[in-house]
This record gives sequence, C-alpha cells and structure tokens, in this order.
Amino acid sequence: MTPVKVLVVDDSVVIRKVLARELGKDPGIQVVGTAPDPYVARDLILQLKPDVLTLDVEMPKMDGITFLQKLMKHHPMPVIIVSSLTPAGGELAVAALEAGAFDVIPKPGPGYSMASMGPTLVAKVKAASGKGSANLRPRPAPSQIPPGTNTSSDGVILRKSKTRRVIAIGASTGGTGALIDLIAQFPLNCPPIVIVQHMPANYTGSFAKRLNDRGRLVVKEARGTEPLEEGTAFLAPGNSHLKIVRSGGIYKTILNNDEPVNRHRPSVDVLFRSMAVSAGESGIGIILTGMGSDGAQGLLEMRRAGAVTIGEAESTCVVYGMPKVAKEMKAVESELPLYEIPRHLISILNSTEKKKR
Repeated sequence: MTPVKVLVVDDSVVIRKVLARELGKDPGIQVVGTAPDPYVARDLILQLKPDVLTLDVEMPKMDGITFLQKLMKHHPMPVIIVSSLTPAGGELAVAALEAGAFDVIPKPGPGYSMASMGPTLVAKVKAASGKGSANLRPRPAPSQIPPGTNTSSDGVILRKSKTRRVIAIGASTGGTGALIDLIAQFPLNCPPIVIVQHMPANYTGSFAKRLNDRGRLVVKEARGTEPLEEGTAFLAPGNSHLKIVRSGGIYKTILNNDEPVNRHRPSVDVLFRSMAVSAGESGIGIILTGMGSDGAQGLLEMRRAGAVTIGEAESTCVVYGMPKVAKEMKAVESELPLYEIPRHLISILNSTEKKKR
C-alpha cells in the first residue's frame, strides 16, 4: 500500500522533530516535510501534495485558525490539530474543529505522555487519510440536504411524559461539529442530556461553553452530583468517566477516574451502561461519528433494557466507526443522517404509543 504522506507544521523545531519521529515509526506513514509557519506550509502543500497535515494553532506570522480557514476554503484537506493542554489551547482547538479540522490531539507534556501521543497520532492520521474534502465536516452543506427536509425543531411542544426521559449521546472523531449542529436543534423543554465526547482534559470546558452558546439548552461541563433537569445538558470532562444514577425519581451525574475503557476516559460505553441500569426504557441513546467501537456494547445494553437507540448514518459521519460497529451488533434501532435525528427524536418524545419490540 502507498504510505500516507504527512506534512508537519509547528513553529517549535523540537515538536516538529518529535512528531516526525513518532509518525515515521509506522511503515504506513511517510513524513514528506516539515514547516515552521503557515507561509512555508502553503508552498510545501503545493509542492509535496501531502495527504494529511498536522497543524499547531499557536504560531507566529499567521495563527493556525486563520490558516486553517483559508486552507479549507481554497485547498481542503484533512488536518489534525496538535495543541497545548492549556485553557487557551483548548479554546483554539475547539475553534479549529469548528473550522473543519479532522481531529485534535494535545502536545506531549504534563498529563499527556509521549507513549500515549505517538499511537494516537498515528491512528488519527491513518483515519484522516481516507477522507476526501467533501467529508471533512460532519454535517452536509445545505445543498446536500434533500429538498423539503425540515431540520428545525422550533415551535415544537413536547408532551409531558409520566416517566422522566434521559438522553445520552456519545461521539468521537467528528463529534464536535456534529454535537454543535445537533444540540442547536433541540427545543428548550428537551429532556436532560448527558454527553461523552472523546476530548483531552482542558478541552472539554471550552467545548461545553461553545455548545451552550450555540443552542437553547444550558450546557455545562459535568462536576458530579448535579441533578438532571429539563433543558440542561452535561458534558463529561476530559479524563473522567461520566455516569448517571437514579435516586427517588431524580437522576444525577457521577464522575470517577476508573481505568480507561476501550482506551478512553471518558468512555461512551461507561455512560451508556449506566443509562441501561438507571434509566432503562426511559433512556434514549444516540451514537455519533467516531473511530473505533466505544459505545457500541453499551448501546446494545441500553436497547436490551428497553431504551430507544439511534445511530448516525454513514452519509454524514466523518468516521463511520462507532455507529457502524453498533449497527453490526444490532444495538441501533434507527439509523439516520445527522440532520434527521432532532425531528425523529422529537417525534419519539411526542408519541403516546408504547414501543413495539
């Protein structure tokens, strides 16, 4: 097989060498060049025609976000952001994902070792290499949405259910854009939502704020022990598992630092399994775009417990990994393009009929 050609862009010569070395360990990857700034990168992209770009977001001359926006407009290609594990780095990383970056990993340093960075970077580069420019964003452009499709949930009044519903959403690669689009369509009186998005620590706080600013729901990074209330959503913080428990008719969040599951902490499987136990048939599970299989087994347990289960269709996934595995395991009851999920969900919530199984 032809190796994946990668161009490394970072103003630090040390980081350029580290990334090139880690990527070069895999025979399926060829680092064709390195660049200290976006201007050099621009010329090398035209000259070397890389398949994937790794990009720092904090650079002199032109910041990475501006360069990424120009790149996606004029020469779209898969870009993996390599950002510092600081609050500022987290905000920039989230902005880069919104601008069309394929995924993000933190730079090696305190809290994120070289041992974990190398294999993660290699896996993401390989996944990114299979994506054409049309698939760099998780949601289709308006022109790609079938004519007559109503993607808005404005003005929808949900029926009050005698049984308190809870919605759990799991996502990984491509999930930031998908979640922004999805949450923005949910009505204010939506049942409480709990979310696991695979992101490093220090990035999830910025992402929760972005979700909160873009939709009608109140979205927060979970701290643990919060009661789940209508119109609220809680995002699992990076490096902590998120669960729900039910006590006296009230659902609450729980955080822990148990061992990673499926190499992830937070893990979608951990959240979905807690939903199966605590919410049962009152649960709704949604599995979105992402690499690997995290969440598939948990979603199957939710379905067996009587919950509604939904998977994102391949047509709108950045990476059709997690939803595909869940579908193959028969954990997915309905598979839909991202833009159809909100109205389908609202139809379920407004339905007075019991599910037929």
